[in-house]
Amino acid sequence: MYNYKILYSGVINLDLQQIKNIDKQYYMNTFGERLPVAFEKGEGMKLYSTDGEEYNDFLGGIAVNSLGHSNPKFINALKEQLDKLIHTSSLYYIENQALLAKELCENSCADKAFFASTGAEANEGAVKLAKIYFYKQNKEKYEIISLDKSFHGRTLATVALTGQEKYQKPYRPLTPGIRQVEPNNIDAIKEAITDKTAAIMIELVQGEAGVYPMDKDYVRDLRKLCDEKEIILIFDEVQTGMGRCGEYFAHQYYGVEPDIFTCAKALGGGVPIGAIGAKDFVAGAFEPGDHGTTFGGNPFSTAAGLAVFKIYKEDNILENVKKMSSYFVDKLSELKNIYKDKIVDLRYAGLLIGVELEESIAKTVFNALFEKKYLTSLCKNTLRLAPPLIITKEDIDAFISALKTTLEEI
Repeated sequence: MYNYKILYSGVINLDLQQIKNIDKQYYMNTFGERLPVAFEKGEGMKLYSTDGEEYNDFLGGIAVNSLGHSNPKFINALKEQLDKLIHTSSLYYIENQALLAKELCENSCADKAFFASTGAEANEGAVKLAKIYFYKQNKEKYEIISLDKSFHGRTLATVALTGQEKYQKPYRPLTPGIRQVEPNNIDAIKEAITDKTAAIMIELVQGEAGVYPMDKDYVRDLRKLCDEKEIILIFDEVQTGMGRCGEYFAHQYYGVEPDIFTCAKALGGGVPIGAIGAKDFVAGAFEPGDHGTTFGGNPFSTAAGLAVFKIYKEDNILENVKKMSSYFVDKLSELKNIYKDKIVDLRYAGLLIGVELEESIAKTVFNALFEKKYLTSLCKNTLRLAPPLIITKEDIDAFISALKTTLEEI
């Protein structure tokens, strides 16, 4: 028998082994053997485990917790909304939904917004919008081009959009009419285009692949090509949206406007929400009954999004991203110059940073950092860093010291 108490708030007083045992018995094994820790609370850049250990969060829940953990302003906003209303239905008008749509459009290139529950759902909605745009013009344009090494989600359609064989293979046959080409190669895109091409969908920074930013010239050429060929340009900003690159959205960082973009992750500060932003000309293709959602844009999730926008403005979060990104990259570049045989490459856009390590040491470095209580992720042989956007120089200096010590030890 497990020794724990059950309160209205859930199960408490479990140690890590008890949690692992219950997880193994009842939870589908989609994540394998996870890192040996479970967290019970957080504050700022810190997370605290069930056994009382303090960890430094340099992953931010994979670019989700942009405001860190337990931000007082954010928590108070959520509590206020919980006291009023959590969910109604899209059968009725929702004040927070309307206000968040306004914020999203006024701080991006979008004219209209739609809210979903996840990034994958937003990406599927974006593709649906591109396809129905041409359908309603009686044009037979339905093919979608995406990029090798991309990651767009876990649903069947977004797996087909994801340019990685390991994600696609178990689910063949995939959604038809979707193909991938080499990133940063405009000629590859040109060769893939047919008279049936409806949209091109790219991540401006391929995060899950190991932080590979697209070249700015490539993105500009892609915009020009889509204009010439009457193709909808979609940017997947699920990971890069909401300040990660130093602007609200990475398309602003690149200076190129898409026809449709998606975001999720940091938009809700940890509360699940995704969004589609679109230009008027394409957004109008969605008419009543063409698309919908049960949970997307409900009063609670949109209250979270409104709080995130408000705190970004009050606390100058975007300015902090620009300053801390420059400082962090400078410090990492110094390490790269010292450990040329161990650090292969450094790639970044704002505070989405990839430190590519020599293949034979990558896993060792990742595990050593975890032992030193630093949370990162490992994409093949690249450390992916996506810390909360409230990060300070002191946080960065401590991480650099831990990484330097690790590289010296191996």
